[in-house]
Amino acid sequence: MLKTGDKAPDFKITVDDGSLFQLSKQRGHPVVVYFYPKNDTSGCTAEARDFSTAEDAFAAQDVQIIGISPDSVASHEKFKDKHGFSVLLGADEDRKVIERYGVWVEKSMYGRKYMGVERATFLIDSKGKIAEIWRKVRVTGHIKKVLKAANEL
Repeated sequence: MLKTGDKAPDFKITVDDGSLFQLSKQRGHPVVVYFYPKNDTSGCTAEARDFSTAEDAFAAQDVQIIGISPDSVASHEKFKDKHGFSVLLGADEDRKVIERYGVWVEKSMYGRKYMGVERATFLIDSKGKIAEIWRKVRVTGHIKKVLKAANEL
């Protein structure tokens, strides 16, 4: 399991506009990578809205934001357009990035166990090391915590 201080696993992922985002190409700039279960669900919509609303505050600290889920590029594009989000959304349909970051986990709902994405956020410093990890994220108030940690880098 990844921990603070570890080198962040590099990845290359297609984002909502069809372009490629590669983590290692962001060196010199901090990056927030947040993982979420599914487009257009209440918690995931609120989280994308909150990150989009705070994007200028993150940009003032030179921080790039990318959200990643197992949804397709087309689904991300539709999700962003529907809600007017500005943050990048990465399509990890084969879950390779999700699994490398250890957020593909067993979950339980109404007594039924299944595999799914744990809502988690990784703050990666400008040198590519993990500065902070939030697991089992509760959306309310989360973005303020991430922004505070980014300001302290």
